[in-house]
Amino acid sequence: MTNTMKIPKQAKRVFKGVIFDVYQWQQKMFDGSFETFEMLKRKHSIQVLAVTKDKKILTLKEQHPHIEKPFYGIIGGGQENDETPEETAKRELLEETGYTAENFELIDERYPSTKTDWPLYTFLAKNATKITEQKLDSGEKVEVMEKDFDDFLEIATSDNFLSLALTYHLLMLNYKGRLEDFKNKILK
Repeated sequence: MTNTMKIPKQAKRVFKGVIFDVYQWQQKMFDGSFETFEMLKRKHSIQVLAVTKDKKILTLKEQHPHIEKPFYGIIGGGQENDETPEETAKRELLEETGYTAENFELIDERYPSTKTDWPLYTFLAKNATKITEQKLDSGEKVEVMEKDFDDFLEIATSDNFLSLALTYHLLMLNYKGRLEDFKNKILK
């Protein structure tokens, strides 16, 4: 897990948005002076690396009205109300793909930015099985593809893959010589 980026208790919300709230506070600097600091806050998010019973990784090809071209990623979304991160992962997997899974394991938790109070949880969902049709939002077009590990790695390291926290996780595993162990873990 990376450093957490928490908004200090003395911060004041200066803007409430649909996705982001903006907070500001006076921060003492190393020389004793004060500066106005600012951070964004957004609801917790999850992403799900889902693997089917026949060892295929669910990969999404998506379109959204505000993004010019289709892009690739994995299942993801934001927590609603009092959901736990795992409950969010299960809901998002079902809504975006129509799949459910037998096992969910938290494999990564990080704060993608030092300027945003925004935890991102990554779950591994094993033995995913399709049980229903997708229930997409009106601003989503999602094609679910089943990819083997090597094809998934090629997509996950392409310029058109937007689940960048997972790409970073894979890069770190590769750098540390543990990518093969990760492959074995998700495919066993």
